Order: sequence, then structure tokens, then C-alpha cells
Amino acid sequence: MRAVIQRISRAQVRVEGQMIGQAGKGLLVFLGVGKQDTHKEADYLLEKILNLRIFEDGEGKMNLSPLDVGGDLMVISQFTLYADCRKGRRPSFTDAGPPQAAKAIYDYFIARAESSGLRVSSGIFQAMMEVELVNSGPVTILLDSSKIF
Repeated sequence: MRAVIQRISRAQVRVEGQMIGQAGKGLLVFLGVGKQDTHKEADYLLEKILNLRIFEDGEGKMNLSPLDVGGDLMVISQFTLYADCRKGRRPSFTDAGPPQAAKAIYDYFIARAESSGLRVSSGIFQAMMEVELVNSGPVTILLDSSKIF
């Protein structure tokens, strides 16, 4: 699994002009599911995200996690995180998980996130979405369950 995490002051997601999710101070997680991913990778990535110390403490140091600050979490499915652009000009998505399996892992990730106690919102899997966000910092973190970056 891959994730692009952005620390936000606010975000919202729309599908066909309708707002379906919003978040305040917290994290926006763009989540890509690979073809080999299982619940194990989802658990690893979620634990990492929930405990990332990327919010400032009283001294202005990035020392607090989303759990520490009670931040919101917005999760957006994004298979394009598995784009392979090394050959040619058109991205290949052969490493992305097939839709049915990827949706199951995405739904599992969201359910587990909801059990963390944070307010969780999400997009709609495979929908064309418009995501608006205000990146606070800016802070953007890349994570991969295979630890390749």
C-alpha cells in the first residue's frame, strides 16, 4: 500500500458536485492499494499514519500525532499512486490492485481508522472526485508498506 499524507487545516471531497466528506484540522490520506496488499499492509500503514508525529507541540516542534491532537482523517482512494512512468509516456498501472480486491482493503482501512476514535471521512471508491484541501505547513509525507520510500 502507498499513501500520500498531507497535514491539513481543512479539506472536502465532492462527487458530481455534491460534498460527500469534509475534515478540519488533521490529515488527508490519499491511499493506493497494490495488487499484493492484504489487511496486514493496511494495518501497518494505518498504525504508522495514526502515530506520525507531524503536529506541533507547545514549543513548535513536530512532536504530536493525529491521535494526540484529536485530528480529523480524510481517506481518498487513489490507484494512481501505483503509476509506473519509467517506460514510455503513458503510465502503467499493472501494480495497482484489481478494483474488487482494492475496494475491500480500502473499506477495511476506513473501518479500522474509524475505530481509532478520530473523526473519519472518505471519498467514494472509483468515483471521479474533486478534492479541495488547505495543506498546513505545508507538510506532505510519502509512505509505502513495502518501505521502498
